[in-house]
Amino acid sequence: MGNFTKDMSGDTFDSFVKPFRLSPHASNLEPEAQPTFDAYAPAQIALRVREVGVTKAAMPVQTMFALAILAGAFIALGSLFFTVTMTSGTIGQPQAFGLTRVVGGLTFSVGLILVVVGGAELFTGNNLIAMAWASGRVTTPQVMRNWGWVYLGNLVGAVGTALLVWLAGVQTMSDGAVGETMVQIARGKISLDPVSAVARGILCNVLVCLAVWLCMGARTVTDKILAIVFPITAFVVCGFEHSVANMYFLPIGVALAAGTSAPLSVAGAFSNLALVTLGNVVGGTVLVALVYWSVYLRNSE
Repeated sequence: MGNFTKDMSGDTFDSFVKPFRLSPHASNLEPEAQPTFDAYAPAQIALRVREVGVTKAAMPVQTMFALAILAGAFIALGSLFFTVTMTSGTIGQPQAFGLTRVVGGLTFSVGLILVVVGGAELFTGNNLIAMAWASGRVTTPQVMRNWGWVYLGNLVGAVGTALLVWLAGVQTMSDGAVGETMVQIARGKISLDPVSAVARGILCNVLVCLAVWLCMGARTVTDKILAIVFPITAFVVCGFEHSVANMYFLPIGVALAAGTSAPLSVAGAFSNLALVTLGNVVGGTVLVALVYWSVYLRNSE
């Protein structure tokens, strides 16, 4: 998702000071125009996403990798927040199933909020670079370079956070109930059949990339947060699959289940991650980036 909401046009500071520039015909500061808080139009969003994609593709590897580690850690923290929320006393009560998942989705949203507002490089959001690629502004090797380093950085950040969570003993909270939830989440992901895993990955990244798309239309931090919360909550409630979140969920679940009477398959964890990643790429690039490119940019290239 990377920090696609960063305005790369350089007009952020200019838009702030413009209303208060000194008039050449006056001895005091005179307002020139009222600032606008209206969202960018969809066609403008498409141009902004394309230009940011060009910038991301040219980013130095060291910067890209460091920001990707941060994004992996941020999504892992949101995943942990979700896990603790889902360990509430309402777990297992059918009448509370939907409501519990809504609350879990709201808490999981903190991960993408940290990525967007704090600034980080997220693999699933960076699938939107496909708009710059379709416009001929970046090459296929540049896209693969970005996706490869960001994916690896996300993995390092997510697994590293899982290790810290395990060392902190978070799994022992609520008399071990949090640890049981961690294992249950991982077990559910590994048990998915291949078709379901890919389909859930597609649907997930459609919503994630739409959240990033909406953020590109925002002008304030508050707008960005509101743009994130509802699509991300929707994908969590519906049980869709996010590859970077699974980089956290799977390792900690497998580690906690090791040595028990029902251990989790490491091969199954890798299989789930590969299938979900494939689905995420299809959802983000084809169903969001290339569709919007076809609508707003195809005739202008």
